[in-house]
Amino acid sequence: MDALFGEALPFGTLVLLLVSLAVAFGFEFVNGFHDTANAVATVIYTKSLRPWTAVVWSGICNFCGVFFGGIAVAMGIVYLLPVELLISKSTGAGLAMVLALLLGAIIWNLGTWYFGLPASSSHTLIGAIVGVGLANSMLPGHTLGDGVNWGKVSETGLALLLSPLIGFSLAAILVLLSKNLIPDKRLYEKPDEHNPPPLWIRAILVLTCTGVSFAHGSNDGQKGIGLVMLILTGVVPASFALDMSVNVAQMEAAQQSLARLDGAAARLAPAEADALRAAVARVWGMVDGRATLSEIPREQRKDVRSDIIKLEALVKKNLKSDVAKFSPVEVDALKKDAATLKTLTDFAPFWVKVAIALSLGIGTMVGWKRIVITIGEKIGKDHLTYGQGASAELVAMSSIGMASYLGLPVSTTHVLSSGVAGTMVAKGSGLQSATVIKIASAWVLTLPASIFLSGGLFLLFTWLFV
Repeated sequence: MDALFGEALPFGTLVLLLVSLAVAFGFEFVNGFHDTANAVATVIYTKSLRPWTAVVWSGICNFCGVFFGGIAVAMGIVYLLPVELLISKSTGAGLAMVLALLLGAIIWNLGTWYFGLPASSSHTLIGAIVGVGLANSMLPGHTLGDGVNWGKVSETGLALLLSPLIGFSLAAILVLLSKNLIPDKRLYEKPDEHNPPPLWIRAILVLTCTGVSFAHGSNDGQKGIGLVMLILTGVVPASFALDMSVNVAQMEAAQQSLARLDGAAARLAPAEADALRAAVARVWGMVDGRATLSEIPREQRKDVRSDIIKLEALVKKNLKSDVAKFSPVEVDALKKDAATLKTLTDFAPFWVKVAIALSLGIGTMVGWKRIVITIGEKIGKDHLTYGQGASAELVAMSSIGMASYLGLPVSTTHVLSSGVAGTMVAKGSGLQSATVIKIASAWVLTLPASIFLSGGLFLLFTWLFV
């Protein structure tokens, strides 16, 4: 255990850490059977693959997606939280934050899964994060709403809003195009209840299932990685506040970035210049002359992480308010310098990726049936056809993969279910209003429900732990 966490921990701290990690892995497990059911819905419903073959294959693809997806989405989720909580020196505050947002998200996910509603784990998690931020702003000494990264919340919310509309439109267009380009009638008829589809159709459906599963792992799996890193940096900062694998070249690049940021301060107003120079000086004092981050004393590593996070936030604020003082090329260069510093703090150990990938992959193999029936039979008035399933999944695979590349968290559930709805409209079969209303209600209620749940839990845990 000491080797895993990098240091010996008091018994009470170890128990809280293990409980927090168990809840984080539990969230990713629930995410697996809640969201990935959408990825296997078409291949199971069309009998392209047997159910257990489909879910095991999807689980493996999710596992791989976590490893090859990077951590851009993970860090995007993390930095939705107030900077104050990210740099808090209180272990209790960190645990209250993580447990509140995880338990709030899990409660809502389980509730919507029980009723067979394809609600979004991404939507839920973001609502939970906003709830924690708002609840934190209600504590003494704060102003309601302060501290929440509203810019990042708006960016993420826009991605969540637009992705279903894109899924609906593109899937509908794809069905209409395929009708004109691929005249095989079997593609647009109700699936045979006793036999699998023709081999070429089957191959397309399996391929799109594979792509959606991989894309889901690369997007949603990263969210779990980000949550685990929040826990580790809050409870075991000496080992996880900084990336101990950073090499000499990366350290030199970070020092060069600090020098350029210090030089840029001269072009700011006096107060802003002094604040930026002071932030640079704090980080510089810790990294100057050191070849690796492991040379920084263990008790000072969390302070270095806090200073880097505050420095990046200060750079972004100054570039936004004083952008006219810098050319576009200089703005890009300064943003890259701030990003270079973040390579010292934004990372995920191999074992964290393995644990999240396993949680997501195993979760995929459980509880898929409720969502599969909703996707296959309850969105449209007609049963899902081979062509509709392939179109919806092809669009979902492409759009989720692109979102992961851009570091934007989107909803696998909303993209795929809206894609299926788009294919039903394009075919002219119409939608089942009752199901559409339920899905829309879950979409509308998810944010306020998760905000309320996580906010209430945060206030409770703050009272217990802090």
